[in-house]
Amino acid sequence: MNRREALKKSAMALGAAAGAPTLLSILQSCAKQDRLTWTPEFLDEDQAKFISSFVDFLLPKTDTPGGLDVKSDIFIDRIYARTYDEAGQKNVIAEIEKFNNDCKSKYGKVFAELSAEDKAACFRDHEANTAKFPKGVWGSAVGPQEPVGYYRGLKSSVLWSYFSSEEIGKNVLSYDPIPGPYQGCIPLSDVGKTWSL
Repeated sequence: MNRREALKKSAMALGAAAGAPTLLSILQSCAKQDRLTWTPEFLDEDQAKFISSFVDFLLPKTDTPGGLDVKSDIFIDRIYARTYDEAGQKNVIAEIEKFNNDCKSKYGKVFAELSAEDKAACFRDHEANTAKFPKGVWGSAVGPQEPVGYYRGLKSSVLWSYFSSEEIGKNVLSYDPIPGPYQGCIPLSDVGKTWSL
């Protein structure tokens, strides 16, 4: 199997599983993990540092929690450990090594050790030179689908884990629990505009 096919299969496997309850249970199990005693299930220490640095640079803590606060790095490690087959896992290790080697050749250090300016330059370079996700209509891709590569796939997974976390869902985003409370008799003026579906 060539690298392009491996990337394509890994991306399709992640995409197919994205809505599965398994991913949600992995995400929920990350919320209970104590950060100080976290030991990666799949990644080695240097690879885990890469993922944590990537997450922290993409979603730093501001007045809202950052990616590390909601444990997106732990989630990514568990996804690799529990949903990727052996070929997919080998591909992840090769892609992390390739990413770090690229950083070493351009900036002199692996990604986790780069300054904020060099990390920003690295991200800009990958944004400009990697394939993007195809345009979609209602969640379905439209047109030809090129493999997006490791950088964009990792970025997408980090964002998905962040916005799917309980902390962000309840305390940062607008949260309207479904089905919500039943209020059978309220004045029409309290209803406001009709809700869009």
